[in-house]
Amino acid sequence: MNQFLTFVRKEFFHVFRDKKSLLMLFGVPIAQILLFGFALTNEIKNSSIAIFDFSNDEISRQLVQKVSESSYFDVTSLTISSKTPEMDIEKVFQKQAAKIAIVIPRNFGQELMHQNKGQVQLIADASDPNTANTLVLYASNIIMDYQKELTGVSQFPYQITTEMRMLYNPELKGATNFVPGVMALVLSLICVLMTSVSIVREKENGTMEILLVSPFNPLMVVISKAVPYFLLSLVNLTMILILSVFLLDMPMNGSIFLLYFESTLLILTALAMGLLISNVTGSQQLAMMISLMGMLLPTLLFAGFMFPLENMPQPLQIFSNIVPAKWYCIIVKNIMIKGLGISAIWKETLILAGMAVFFMTLSIKKFNVRLS
Repeated sequence: MNQFLTFVRKEFFHVFRDKKSLLMLFGVPIAQILLFGFALTNEIKNSSIAIFDFSNDEISRQLVQKVSESSYFDVTSLTISSKTPEMDIEKVFQKQAAKIAIVIPRNFGQELMHQNKGQVQLIADASDPNTANTLVLYASNIIMDYQKELTGVSQFPYQITTEMRMLYNPELKGATNFVPGVMALVLSLICVLMTSVSIVREKENGTMEILLVSPFNPLMVVISKAVPYFLLSLVNLTMILILSVFLLDMPMNGSIFLLYFESTLLILTALAMGLLISNVTGSQQLAMMISLMGMLLPTLLFAGFMFPLENMPQPLQIFSNIVPAKWYCIIVKNIMIKGLGISAIWKETLILAGMAVFFMTLSIKKFNVRLS
């Protein structure tokens, strides 16, 4: 029994002496419960909404105030006009200034007071069908609550009807939401995972010495490691697009060449991150673990295709900006679903390009030309 307790105590000493083991035992569970606790929720709050009030009377202003006071919406655009000009709701959605729009027609208050009937139009960006359905439901409930308030102070029942319209995805197909996310997840994870073990494998096999004494400079070594996975990732991308368009009815309204260009930026970013991990680790197991933990969870949580980013606390929303998959998902939706060009996604393109240059430069600088 004493020997058994001695071995148990020895194992405890080994665990507490190893900082990596302590991190895996205590740090990872704490981080996961905090991240999933804040991110895993079906409730959507603080979503951007645009309101077009062409009535601009007391009744319509009360309705606008009712929407503004709700915690579910953040009014980012409010257009007030006594006339009904041609409304370009699509421009609001293309600029990602709002995910849903409420259109209050002219003479809304007069018709409601004199005819006891009024109509409001709800227009949602259905490129994310789950979010669109939820936001339309929230807005409809707010309008219904306002209708009950009006009926409570009047002897005549008022009726406000809502006309709903889903842009870009009227059939509310789920593929328009998860296909961009799956594309980002597959390209990011495969590229990082495969390249993260490439240089480590040379170290473990003892062939790194041959590479270091060869005429190749570090830049050529790093690039030679990335090229095969880059070409294989393009093949992977082609298969995903073929399956998505012809099997899942995913629309392809934009330029296929622009989509390949943007995908190339993501692939280069992921390859550079994988090479960086490979340069700073000493074993294939450690490199694979860092790749999985460093890409899988952030992509699932912070890309925006599984859980709305608006739900998360502000620090997590800020953190999502360093996740390449977030920007790639925005780009894919704008190209494939909305049919937009480079003028609408130049900011996201610059961010991805900057990430690719940053990680590639860092991986080259971290490449050790001498074996310790």
